[in-house]
Amino acid sequence: MPTPHASVPPPDYEVAIIGAGFAGLCVAIKLKQAGVRSFVVFETEEEVGGTWYVNTYPGCACDIPSNLYSYSFEPNPGWTRAYPPQPEIWEYLRGCANKHGLYPYIRLGTRVERALYDEDTGYWRLAASDGRLVTARVLVGAMGGLSVPSYPDIPGRERFAGASFHSQRWDHDFALAGKRVAVIGTGASAIQFVPEIAPEAARLHLFQRTAPWVLPRPDRAITAGEQRAFRRAPIAQRLVRGVTYLLHELRALGFVLRPQLLEAASRIGRSHLKQQVPDPTLRAALTPGYTMGCKRILLSNDYYPALQRDNVELVTAGIREITERGLITADGREREVDAIIYGTGFRAFEPLPRGTVFGRDGVDIVDAWAGGPEAYKGTTVAGFPNMFIMTGPNTGLGHNSMVYIIESQVPYILGAIKMIQRGGLKSVEVREGAQRRYNAWLQRRMRRTVWTTGGCTSWYLGEQGKNVTLYPGFTFGFRRMLRRFDAAAYELTPRAAQAAPRERRRAGAA
Repeated sequence: MPTPHASVPPPDYEVAIIGAGFAGLCVAIKLKQAGVRSFVVFETEEEVGGTWYVNTYPGCACDIPSNLYSYSFEPNPGWTRAYPPQPEIWEYLRGCANKHGLYPYIRLGTRVERALYDEDTGYWRLAASDGRLVTARVLVGAMGGLSVPSYPDIPGRERFAGASFHSQRWDHDFALAGKRVAVIGTGASAIQFVPEIAPEAARLHLFQRTAPWVLPRPDRAITAGEQRAFRRAPIAQRLVRGVTYLLHELRALGFVLRPQLLEAASRIGRSHLKQQVPDPTLRAALTPGYTMGCKRILLSNDYYPALQRDNVELVTAGIREITERGLITADGREREVDAIIYGTGFRAFEPLPRGTVFGRDGVDIVDAWAGGPEAYKGTTVAGFPNMFIMTGPNTGLGHNSMVYIIESQVPYILGAIKMIQRGGLKSVEVREGAQRRYNAWLQRRMRRTVWTTGGCTSWYLGEQGKNVTLYPGFTFGFRRMLRRFDAAAYELTPRAAQAAPRERRRAGAA
């Protein structure tokens, strides 16, 4: 190990990014534009796109309008629908990676199996699945909060002899036509794929634990004339984006300040349910028993009609166990099925498995987060110098586009990187006190939000019941908070007698 006065060789890369979805690609693009060419992007999958590459279930689409669900600096005049379907989002991200020349920097099909902070050098040491070991001065985690599938804790789940898969890893080789299918979960994915597969299946049993709030989906085709207008006058698309952003941002009034304001939307939801489900017994089973917004609000025009098909059964009894042949509910009834599809969402508060990321003193980040994940401004974690997390704890939204959050974090991270480089710093590490005060403030604000007062249990909450997922405020407030890197909140450690940084690595070095 080098002594404090020894010359330390420069790292392999100035920046290592884990993940090539919306967040990772945005960081990479902005690094290049800032003149930082010494970086590498590790992507586990065989292509870029993150969640929009791996989620290919029938009907997969975004519930944020297309003109808002894109980078502000890369508008797409070619969207075909008001709400973008998965294939178009993936093509958009691939196009961004190509346009900005990112592929030479990206190691596709390569997983970071271990990342360890070296206190002597101030570098992150990364072990990749291809056997390579690399060092980086800065580590950016851009894995996304919705990347680790969540499975229900049901006895016998491994015993089932038929086909079973999570919606995130849809088995397209399994033909559903004529099959008996069980779907567990009624979240955002399920309400999209259930209407698509219901006409194919011989019998579909949908197991619902809690009825979701469902509003009409105002989707429509974007006309060729609109697309031409966006291409010829980009300002028109920017105006549409701006208005759409403001309309969505107004929803935060009900989510984070006065949940009573959501009553108007609740009336729309109840009316939508009443119009589409005339049967009072089924309608009662589909009526939510909690304040709208406490759980994720869903958008669909065909979910309720799908549940009224003769071959579809809504099951509200709890699942007692899974057998080799099917599922047994709490009332003792067994339903034999050929396939089980888990539409049970993601472990948003556990994006990193144990044994992956180790900070100062070799502390596993899972242990550092034993009381629930938390970060300073959702971006840095005490005890993990030179590490930044995209869409980290408490950066999620219930009302607007996460792309806005991503674009708010990147300048903050770039500010830190520039300070490290120009100031000759060995490391920047958020002070424990700063992180503690920030999270105390954040949880105080959380008390009055609908996620706390709405009377439900959701994936927004960690195992301790603390909301570790969402940001309790307006997105423009979050952006203002991250407008500059606030060095006063950090411990800045100068470099010792280290060698001058290696000449910037050119494209293709990855």
